[in-house]
Amino acid sequence: MTTKTKQKWIYGFGAGDADGDASMKNLLGGKGANLAEMASLGLPVPPGFTITTEVCTAFYDNDRNYPDGLEEQAAIALKQVGDAVGMAFGDKQKPLLVSVRSGARASMPGMMDTVLNLGLNDETVMGLATLSGDERFAYDSYRRFIQMYSDVVLGVDHHVFEEILETYKEGRDYFLDTELTAQDWQSVIASYKEAVEKALGKPFPQDVNGQLWGAIGAVFGSWRNDRAETYRRLHNIPEAWGTAVNVQAMVFGNMGETSATGVAFTRDPSTGENAYYGEFLINAQGEDVVAGIRTPQTLTKRAREAMGETAPSMEEAMPEAYVELTAVFEKLEKHYRDMQDIEFTIQQGKLWMLQTRAGKRTAKAALKIAVDLCEEKLISEEEAILRIDAQSLDQLLHPSLDPDAPRDLLLNGLPASPGAASGEVVFNSDEAERLSQEGRKVILVRVETSPEDIHGMHAAKAIVTARGGMTSHAAVVARGMGRPCVCGAGDLKIDKGGEFLTVAGRKVTKGEIVTVDGGDGKVFLGEVATVQPELSGSFSKLMGWADKARRMAVRANAETPQDAQVARDFGAEGIGLCRTEHMFFDADRIVAMREMILAETKEGREAALTKLLPMQRSDFEQIFQVMRGLPVTVRLLDPPLHEFLPHSDAEIEEVASSSGMDAEKLKDRAHKLSEFNPMLGHRGCRLGVSYPEIYEMQARAIMEAACNVADETGEKVTPEIMIPLVAKHEEFEFLKARVDAVAIAVLKERNVKLNYLVGTMIELPRAALTANEIAKEAEFFSFGTNDLTQTTFGLSRDDSAGFLPDYMRQRIFEHDPFVTIDEEGVGALVKIAVEKGKQTRPNLKLGICGEHGGDPQSIRFVEALGLDYVSCSPYRAPIARLAAAQSKLAEK
Repeated sequence: MTTKTKQKWIYGFGAGDADGDASMKNLLGGKGANLAEMASLGLPVPPGFTITTEVCTAFYDNDRNYPDGLEEQAAIALKQVGDAVGMAFGDKQKPLLVSVRSGARASMPGMMDTVLNLGLNDETVMGLATLSGDERFAYDSYRRFIQMYSDVVLGVDHHVFEEILETYKEGRDYFLDTELTAQDWQSVIASYKEAVEKALGKPFPQDVNGQLWGAIGAVFGSWRNDRAETYRRLHNIPEAWGTAVNVQAMVFGNMGETSATGVAFTRDPSTGENAYYGEFLINAQGEDVVAGIRTPQTLTKRAREAMGETAPSMEEAMPEAYVELTAVFEKLEKHYRDMQDIEFTIQQGKLWMLQTRAGKRTAKAALKIAVDLCEEKLISEEEAILRIDAQSLDQLLHPSLDPDAPRDLLLNGLPASPGAASGEVVFNSDEAERLSQEGRKVILVRVETSPEDIHGMHAAKAIVTARGGMTSHAAVVARGMGRPCVCGAGDLKIDKGGEFLTVAGRKVTKGEIVTVDGGDGKVFLGEVATVQPELSGSFSKLMGWADKARRMAVRANAETPQDAQVARDFGAEGIGLCRTEHMFFDADRIVAMREMILAETKEGREAALTKLLPMQRSDFEQIFQVMRGLPVTVRLLDPPLHEFLPHSDAEIEEVASSSGMDAEKLKDRAHKLSEFNPMLGHRGCRLGVSYPEIYEMQARAIMEAACNVADETGEKVTPEIMIPLVAKHEEFEFLKARVDAVAIAVLKERNVKLNYLVGTMIELPRAALTANEIAKEAEFFSFGTNDLTQTTFGLSRDDSAGFLPDYMRQRIFEHDPFVTIDEEGVGALVKIAVEKGKQTRPNLKLGICGEHGGDPQSIRFVEALGLDYVSCSPYRAPIARLAAAQSKLAEK
């Protein structure tokens, strides 16, 4: 007969031994695994035990009840901890006190609950006083416990206790907590207990076992508190991971002038400099360091001098403990091969280690630390690449707000494009352009933007919209231009006359200064100081390593020479999407474009297109010049024609009078072209089928420009002509025949040999499902995942921003599908298209040019599918380069 092995819920650590180690992070959480590891390394770790993350899962699966056997295992573990330190839990003479802390596998600093000094009551506090020989310390610890336990476990607001303490201190002219005597603390404790009984209708709990399980339940319960849930959502931490709970013998930093507590980093987490960084407080407990009640002192003499502080550093005040601590720093950093964030306590001169974990750091610091550790031979180049959060590079590529600058928050929206800028508020694009030409800095504020706002967006230092999501027109264009942008600011109301905006009762008139923080999705009233990005030698070095490691090429989405130059500067290896529609909105072109739209015959359209041809050719020449030697994918005209026409009666009259066009004719044509659902209307290749002369003009402009630049520079120019919104292979074949005819004619006229490709954008489900047919003629596929996501979900990217947060909160969507590719649906269509396309044409070139091309998680997905390149906004090219390298290395 076999006996069932009991589930092990608890793992002990301390006294130079441990049941677990650092590799068991999933089971023990980061804190528990690292405590076990430090104990095994022989470091001074107070003994304790970890309740596993599996208990958290069982706790929630069983209506907040604990699994069988847990309490029995906890009692045994608690006795072992007491034996290790010569004390017993609840004993009146030698009371064991413990801390109860959370510890998820991913660090979530400050998000969950902690209880210190647990095990104190009216009797054990007297035992602690006798044992320590310090009555003041014992009652100080008891009042701390009542305050923390009441707040975390019993739900009595901590402000109640702070008010009692402040009132008591004011009445006796005390300034610091350390001035209170044992008798003072006894008086405060009596008031604390009265407040608890008044709030709860029952006295503060005296049973130490009840205290313990109350604290354990509170920590497990805090896994689902609001701030923890928000943090997990922002950092993509699955709820299913759960948290562990660590119960550990207390060590005391508040036992007089030879005791202290502190937090330290083995390197500077802001700059990455190889210098110790941290703070400590003498005669204090851990929460004092972070609570701001007392000003912490610096760790090192160098830091104290640099900050102009007078209070002695730990290096000066506690030199022996400091030397011991630096030895621990060295040991931990070499062992973990990474910068460590450490919590420590010194109890009557003896150093104790309470926590170590990989330290949170800025992107700038992360780059320097990774490169330095590699050069110190602690990690390899590949490990250095994998150490950097690719998304965090955004911090380095745009100006950011000075963290020390004062600010007055006006509104919140979506962080659509990173960076920070200040300027005067304007409400229309023409005015933005005019003021910019006068040398004034402007912030364009709109309900939403459209392609005809392109000149105003280019002129503005930043863009703010009331509507639209992370991949709305404003967001996509702003990212491409490197402009800070806040979208979807639902509280923003703009006066119809365009003279002022209001937000929650606050009014801002045209011309007032605001500051936009696109990385945080915030707008501030007035000017807030910014700091410019600095790309260090570490950045270049790490990006060089990443380029060696990756397989996929990285291109950029760019439609101006300026965008193209930024793309090259950031390491892009070509242009994956050059949109042509924005080129037609310039003042000298829009008239000819409107003439073409108003023409009722093919001859009339061709006459207008003849005027546009040299302008388009010049556009492409400038881009080919910048990108010479690299491929450039040009998307033929995509938006519906009505977007190029004026809409309101006033706009129509203005255009008519300035261009000499007939106002009624303009109005009639605009009415005829308007559509109920233009996103699925007469756009993309459908325009080319109806008016092939438009695409023929563009093809000629592209090919003539390519010939001219190749002739001028003697370098290879590789145009790739992309036909958008194809649903049926017949559409593509019809238009490719016309593009090829023009291309062959140009090459014959110029007597030039030049390679070019004609391909399509896969952005409709039908195109993905019939990719084998389309690939018979198409020489490349570029996945337009913005529209493919819209058409797969039946979801407007511009209108969904208002309700997508609800879907995220309800966990219907794990990620915004317009930011990170939906692998099950949209991704499945991409996979089908890749497989079917390659069956027909094995050498089919494959890329992605939607916003997903700059998203690290989406890049991992398309790397696995074997795409040849990703294309993203120029400012995201470094992110894509790093993410592509990480994706390739992750396959090893």
